[in-house]
Amino acid sequence: MNISVILAHPDSNSFNHAIATRVVTALEHSGHQVHFHDLYAEDFPPNLPSAEIARTADLPEIIANHCREIGEADGVIIIHPNWWGMPPAILKGWVDRVIRPGVAYEFIEQDQGEGVPLGLLKADTALVFNTSNTESEREQQVFGDPLETIWRNCIFDLCGCRDFHRRMFNIVVTSSEDQRRQWLEEVQTLVTEKFPRNVT
Repeated sequence: MNISVILAHPDSNSFNHAIATRVVTALEHSGHQVHFHDLYAEDFPPNLPSAEIARTADLPEIIANHCREIGEADGVIIIHPNWWGMPPAILKGWVDRVIRPGVAYEFIEQDQGEGVPLGLLKADTALVFNTSNTESEREQQVFGDPLETIWRNCIFDLCGCRDFHRRMFNIVVTSSEDQRRQWLEEVQTLVTEKFPRNVT
């Protein structure tokens, strides 16, 4: 399978990077082709210029390559921290520029953009791994877990990817090495379950 892995965290020593390393290792061990992007390390340009809004726009090479990869992916894995109930700005910019009409969704004939789009993503399965310093109960009761709504409903379901699973690891700032090792084992198990070994 062809799996797209997107990481958004500026600190190369972060637990997010440890998750990404475990994800890529597990996928490669299972024989999958991995397209891995560390958005900060690659200095991904997040600002969407007006010239790119139209479906028929000519895209810069870096954006065209991301669009091609996400359009061809059999699965997608996103890794990022919970910042103010949102993804980091660089990842939001990636969504703005890459999860675009003609690549991830389209509107039905005669629909000028006012209706519900049809999903175009080839990927059947999407995983999102988040880190947070907020307790789960507070995240749910006070904030309503906005990241679940963003990724499940606003992005992947809308774009036709129905098999969605998200895992939030918390509280990271007070977690022990033992706890982090257990979390990484959980990451590996989930990735292996959702993207099992290729059988030829």
